[in-house]
Amino acid sequence: MISNTKKIQAKLAKRYAKEKRFRIYGLSAIAVSVAFLSLLIINISITGFPAFQQTYINIDIDIDRKLLKLDAQYSEEALFKANYRKIINQSLNTMFPSAKGRKQKKALRQLVSKSAVYQLRDFVINNPDTIGTRQSLWFLARDDVDVFMKGNINRDLPESERRLKNFQLVWIDKLLAENRLEKRFNITFFTQGDSREPEQAGIKGAMMGSLLTMLVTMLLSFPIGVSAAVYLEEFAPKNNKWVDIIEININNLAAVPSIVFGLLGLAVFIGFFGVPRSVPLIGGLVLTLMTLPTIIISSRAALKAVPPSIREAALGLGASRVQTTFHHVVPAAMPGILTGTIIGMAQALGETAPLLMIGMVAFIADVPQGITDPATVLPVQIYLWSDSPERAFTEKTSAAIMVLLGFLVVMNFLAVIMRKKFEKKW
Repeated sequence: MISNTKKIQAKLAKRYAKEKRFRIYGLSAIAVSVAFLSLLIINISITGFPAFQQTYINIDIDIDRKLLKLDAQYSEEALFKANYRKIINQSLNTMFPSAKGRKQKKALRQLVSKSAVYQLRDFVINNPDTIGTRQSLWFLARDDVDVFMKGNINRDLPESERRLKNFQLVWIDKLLAENRLEKRFNITFFTQGDSREPEQAGIKGAMMGSLLTMLVTMLLSFPIGVSAAVYLEEFAPKNNKWVDIIEININNLAAVPSIVFGLLGLAVFIGFFGVPRSVPLIGGLVLTLMTLPTIIISSRAALKAVPPSIREAALGLGASRVQTTFHHVVPAAMPGILTGTIIGMAQALGETAPLLMIGMVAFIADVPQGITDPATVLPVQIYLWSDSPERAFTEKTSAAIMVLLGFLVVMNFLAVIMRKKFEKKW
């Protein structure tokens, strides 16, 4: 008897030891996952935060009527067509008379962003009384100057191994000594579309493209997905061969790689129906196909969670099946339906592969105004910037990732809040 008790105690001890080890393994796996996730977020944040600042350069501009080639009676059209680049170049030459030769003068012009021409043009058009005067104006600095100001160019490296030449560093030192260089909040990042020049590039176009694409996706996927779920769960005949085939295909589509939906959209919507490429409309159609399985499966699960007593009580009081479903069952299941929809939309927001197949990888500088205007989306914008050779695009890529992650976190947070607020315990 004693020996049997010892055997049982030994087995229990081994079982408890295994459970303890399993718990340690599980906690270790969670700790490692959290550590890697934290490392990723920290790395993205360190790289991306400098993009929220931009370097500006102050230049004394002589707004000379002769250099603008304006007559005594000039029109607004003449102001619009005037040679503002020549004025900026002349002002830079005045500030740095030591710049000699074609190479140095070209490098001098590269201290200031190309957008300075348009900024000066708008300033003169809005303030024509400044013609003939000297104005101290702030312009966007070129990307190399901005990268240097953020400490990402080592001036101790040999001249052949860095973008800025020694004479450019001398000019930058002079500007710093005269307080003509300063870093400000980079509002351009949020108010401008894409650009070939890193200092002018922003995410407004991509954000509007994502918004319009998500709007099309939402308007199509939510009613279609919920309707399909309601039919399959409440009205479809049970043990029917065709219904079983549809359910199997829906479950299989949820596991299909997203790029397959891009190929389908390319072949059907663009090739057969002739929908324009690279517009939010086609992007929304493709993402609708990809999101539908998620919405249908989550909606069916929410409908299935409604107790049968709700249906039986409504039917017992004389309600029809349609009235029972749409007056009682669907409202009770709506929190779960909305949660699944938000999660599906968040998944669609972060997709890139299917949109690459339908041409939304094109360079789009203008901000789209409608679902038929050429556009790109935030994940594709990140993909394009990550492939750019300019060093300043590295920080903008990380900053755009931070914005995208912020949207995804907010959407998932809303899903959790809605589930907690409207969830009913039966």
